[in-house]
Amino acid sequence: MKKDFSKISLKVFEKITSIIGIVFLLLIFFIFFEIYVPINPNSHEKIIFTVQKGWSDDEIANELQKLNIIRNSYFLKFYAILSLKHSKLQAGEYNLSPRMSIYQITNKMAYGDVIKDEVKILEGWDVKDIGKYLESKNICQQSYFISLTQKDYSDEFDFLQDKPKDVGLEGYLFPDTYEISKGETCEDILNAMLVNFDKKLTPELRTEIKKDPKGAPKSIFDIVTMASIIEKEVRNLEDKKIVSGIFWKRLEIYMPLQSCATINYITGKNDPGALLKDIQIDSPYNTYKYRGLPKGPISNPGINSIIAAIYPTQTKYLYYLSNGKTVFSETLEQHEAARAKYLSK
Repeated sequence: MKKDFSKISLKVFEKITSIIGIVFLLLIFFIFFEIYVPINPNSHEKIIFTVQKGWSDDEIANELQKLNIIRNSYFLKFYAILSLKHSKLQAGEYNLSPRMSIYQITNKMAYGDVIKDEVKILEGWDVKDIGKYLESKNICQQSYFISLTQKDYSDEFDFLQDKPKDVGLEGYLFPDTYEISKGETCEDILNAMLVNFDKKLTPELRTEIKKDPKGAPKSIFDIVTMASIIEKEVRNLEDKKIVSGIFWKRLEIYMPLQSCATINYITGKNDPGALLKDIQIDSPYNTYKYRGLPKGPISNPGINSIIAAIYPTQTKYLYYLSNGKTVFSETLEQHEAARAKYLSK
């Protein structure tokens, strides 16, 4: 009986092809498993892993294997090259865990998702307050930060171009919560605050600043200076707008602003009312002694104070006092009566 070798050859070929297909699928599954399945999905262990500057993906992968965060360093290197991320792994400190896969770890490092610290700059803080806070966070010394705020950044930020050269960055360091990574400097944080100010002062707000019903456009510097005073005087937006209207009205009628907050800026105190001896201090920030806006901002205002300075509420009031709540008066007599009632207790 004659054998049909062509049929046998076809069967052998189909069998070999099937085996190769199975092996290929197993290989794909194995690679998928190594890259996408963590070494210990149930682990609650957290490890701070530092990628040193200049480390290659080989060094990173080998260190991770030594720490039992990944099973095999080869697969991290393989995935990093395959995904074109091998040259993008960034230095820094990372929160890692054995429950993270090679895929997750590689992407975390490629995107620079390093451990962050929070820097919270409060509304109404001045540069001394910010510097003291940054020193407490061991970021830089207060004196060094203050020296940075005296430099000229007007070439980098156009909103600073109408600021007098002899006035620092007081008023422009936008209060907010900033996330920083290890190694970031005071320069980095200062730049982040200026960038944030640039974003918050939208084109619409900048257009409004140039408008004035009496035809005398204000500058960004004027608005920031006014906002910095409002920030220290009253709390809620409605009161801020009314006080803004009072202050702009006082400027129009050549009446001194008489802001206790500006006196506190000179003395470093935090008194609710200015002392008689303090209002005699000869300073360009003394709004009792000199008419007009002070030499420059006295604090770093939040967005509500900036909005209040741009959009004042027009009222008949010319006086106010703040003692938990804000009390407004139209005349000096009414104001003195309010002082007797609310501040004598």
